[in-house]
Amino acid sequence: MAALIVNSPDPMVKARVMVTKDLSDAALKVLQDIGVLHVEESEDLQPVDREVLEQERRKVSELLAIVSDVLSCIPDGEEVDIHESIGTVYVRPFEEIDREIRPLCNKLRNMYAHVAGMKNRLEELAELSRCLKVFEPHGEIKLRDLTFTGGYLFSRVFMLPLESCELLCQRMKDSFFSSATVVLGDEAFLYVMARTELQVEIETAVREGGGRVLHIPDEDILLTEFLSRAADEMRGMEKEVERLQTELEGITRENLEQLALFKMVLSAESERLSVLEKASEAKYVRLIEGWVPEACVEEMISTLKEDVKYIFIETKKPEEEEQPPSKYRNSALVRPFQLIISLFGTPKYKEWDPTPIVAYSFALFFGIMLADVVYSALIMLFAYKGLRMFVDDPKSDGVKLFQRVLYIGGGVGLVIGVLSGSYMGDFSTLFGIESLALVDGVKEALTNPMTFIVMSLVIGLIHINIAHILALIKGIRCKKREVAIGKAGLFILQIAGIPLIMNSILHVEIPFLNAQAYSVLLYAVGLGVVLIIIAAVMEKGVFMGSIFWIFDITGVLGDVMSYCRLAGVSLATYYLALCFNLIASLVSGIGPAGIGQMVIGTLLAVLVLLFGHGLNLVLSGITCFVHSLRLCFVEFLFKFYDGGGGEYSPFRLNKRPVFVKGRS
Repeated sequence: MAALIVNSPDPMVKARVMVTKDLSDAALKVLQDIGVLHVEESEDLQPVDREVLEQERRKVSELLAIVSDVLSCIPDGEEVDIHESIGTVYVRPFEEIDREIRPLCNKLRNMYAHVAGMKNRLEELAELSRCLKVFEPHGEIKLRDLTFTGGYLFSRVFMLPLESCELLCQRMKDSFFSSATVVLGDEAFLYVMARTELQVEIETAVREGGGRVLHIPDEDILLTEFLSRAADEMRGMEKEVERLQTELEGITRENLEQLALFKMVLSAESERLSVLEKASEAKYVRLIEGWVPEACVEEMISTLKEDVKYIFIETKKPEEEEQPPSKYRNSALVRPFQLIISLFGTPKYKEWDPTPIVAYSFALFFGIMLADVVYSALIMLFAYKGLRMFVDDPKSDGVKLFQRVLYIGGGVGLVIGVLSGSYMGDFSTLFGIESLALVDGVKEALTNPMTFIVMSLVIGLIHINIAHILALIKGIRCKKREVAIGKAGLFILQIAGIPLIMNSILHVEIPFLNAQAYSVLLYAVGLGVVLIIIAAVMEKGVFMGSIFWIFDITGVLGDVMSYCRLAGVSLATYYLALCFNLIASLVSGIGPAGIGQMVIGTLLAVLVLLFGHGLNLVLSGITCFVHSLRLCFVEFLFKFYDGGGGEYSPFRLNKRPVFVKGRS
């Protein structure tokens, strides 16, 4: 939903601050200075909290091991000059450090592992080629013949010390169907063909003699062909390893300072968490918990870690059953009207904040009912200078918000007064000026009772239907079928019923509607009523729903009619001002003719004007405010808004001037 209509409170994060008891006062002072933590009552440190500390330390240790593993690949004796301040990085949240360093380390580790794997493959190929070359002079041999396993026979090539080879051949010569030995220095390569049932025994004897089985690929190719292919493969791999090592060295050296810096930071973090973990086992840790706006989490963590040595901050999003405090986030223009919403009830955490739509509504209603330039200007002047005499602390946030509400409401009234030419009613006529209206149509609408009443009813119809639309959307979001059905029926009833009433009762012919169209509208009205009855039964049960559905229909009429107070209060203010102006003009002629009449009459007229308009100003100011509240609360908010949430009140140091009220 757009913030122009309703808003949503700031997303909150649950913060749990664990600190050693000797540093708890320092942590509290820092939190008070930051002023973002809405503190809640916390219990003693539980085993689960110590487990959180341990898990966090394991995460830090894991990341530290990754960084150390990457740095261990740097040649010995490499020196790194660190230019960035360690403290700057250390105070950052661990999650941010992890997001920054882990991808780089994983990339480097994967590259190192790939190079290491290629080097191992090179060594294996080189060793196998060296060993198999000794059989090259024995003619055309296939690889599969050197490593064969069948149901009756098997063949293998063993590599073992020369002495062990001679002893093995003497001890098991009767077990071999065929054998061949090639000597290369102190090593002997023994080719054996024997019964499959003796394979385990022969291989065990080879291993006991310090030998091993050569793992030869099971391929149906000639030995010479394999050796040629292996040589080509090794040359290609050597070039690839050289290329990757050059690339690795470049990336590593480019990020060497950052890696070394993060290693130092992670080492310090691991040490800090280790101290806290040990202290928690001995119950020397204090827990502070509360709610922080999501946008302020990073600032809080950074400041705490910078100013308090042994501290751990755990943050998590609220659980489904938790109810964090609500922090308004409205634009500067509508923010003063948060005071109006707070009078009704602070929005719950996941509930809409109706401040924007209430701001427009309240200001418009206040301005329409006041609608006088002088009265509006005096109310704004009272908000600026006079309000402080009626409050204990004129510098408080609540008083400032109330002042702005009066400024905005008075400003709307002033604009409407200028358009309609209302200056203390028709005060200008006392000086022979017939009208000061900038727009005659506005003056006509605001001084003609019937026109004004119709305009008020139209405003009311629009206003309450905005509330019903919001209730419908809320019902759909909350999956309340009875609300959605009831509101749909109400809208159908209004859309079809209003033209019918205008035609049948008020005898107003509506363009594009003929007799057949009115018949269709009649059926639509019936459908709307049926939907309202169904919704009432679903919500209240068969007995109560079958009775109270009628109030859902009559309630719309009553709500709309309630907006007649806009015309009533405005006209009362205007005509009361006219009466005092008339009385003043009548009393101005009292007294003996001549100068006496001028002095006495003028004095009486001034007294009447001061008293009358002063009384009218007070009454209209109070009445406009109260009735604007009434229309916003009873006719509007009750339809879709619950309230009842807790207001965000952070633990902070009061830095504004303190107002000391003197003894009266």
